[in-house]
Amino acid sequence: MKATQKDFSAIAPRAARGCKVFLFCGPDEAAAADAAHTIAGLLENPGERVELAGGDLRRDPVLLGDEARSTSLFGDSRYILVRCAGDEAHDAVANLLAGEAEPCPVLIVATGATDKSRTAKLLADRPDALVAMFYPPDLRAIAATIRERAGMAGVKMDNEMAARIATAAGLDIRLALSEVSKLALYLDAAPERPREATGPALDAIGARHEEDGFAALVDVVLGGQADRLAGELRRMRELGLNPVGVLLAFERRAAQLAQLAARLGPPGAFGGGDVGALLESEKAARRVFWKDVPALTRQLSIWRGPRLERLLARLMDLHRALLSNSHDSGILLMQALAEMTRAAAKK
Repeated sequence: MKATQKDFSAIAPRAARGCKVFLFCGPDEAAAADAAHTIAGLLENPGERVELAGGDLRRDPVLLGDEARSTSLFGDSRYILVRCAGDEAHDAVANLLAGEAEPCPVLIVATGATDKSRTAKLLADRPDALVAMFYPPDLRAIAATIRERAGMAGVKMDNEMAARIATAAGLDIRLALSEVSKLALYLDAAPERPREATGPALDAIGARHEEDGFAALVDVVLGGQADRLAGELRRMRELGLNPVGVLLAFERRAAQLAQLAARLGPPGAFGGGDVGALLESEKAARRVFWKDVPALTRQLSIWRGPRLERLLARLMDLHRALLSNSHDSGILLMQALAEMTRAAAKK
């Protein structure tokens, strides 16, 4: 069975009832990940979620079949979520299909794979499998999905509001739906008590720019807030955020800090090196958003001079490492963010 974003919503309920193996692929990795979340929510009795990495399945192709046919510790139901790149899971899926016992549901999010990949060809013609291909999103489609999900959460919004959320999230459906969840909570909305989404409410909780979806993580790391790091890394993992996308948000903030540090200059060059005075001036000139002032104040007190230069160099090295080690990019990023947080906390 095959699907694209155009017919996935219609096919998903039937697929969740009749399929055992699901492959979510295509250029829009965010939509593929969200589709896996949708299927998991439609499973009759999903039970425990077991996560496997593509690299592990490449090294041990038997692992997927073993896990899919084993039972949980307490004998409850389970399903498996695989995150992989390209055809990393091909041999594991082939072994899974060759087995005789019925497996638990297996959901595979394959970054960089298409419906023409080797893994997809194993599944496309099977009645017990779904291959869902997601093409690059357009604003209208993302906005329509946002409106639909918002309505399910009890939040009423028009097309303009939905488009605003989609644009702020950089057309990343995971970040957009995260904003919808926050909006529903802020408005105390629910299906039985719908609330109207307003501009001020979105301003209170919403992202203004694409990178603001990562703002909390950026502020925690560069502000040295070690006690909050675990929670933000967990959120990053749950949302399935692209490691390179996350790193780009850090690079943008580091570039902003470098610009501000250059304007601040040495002590005496601008109000005696007064960070507060500089940021007030930048805010008045609308070059800095008022909500960012506290975080930037703290970060400018930490990242100046040689420390800031080392941070910029570290981010460049990390970017190259992520691009050359895509299989382990998530782990590499989390390790680097932990190191940066510790370095900032020592200031």
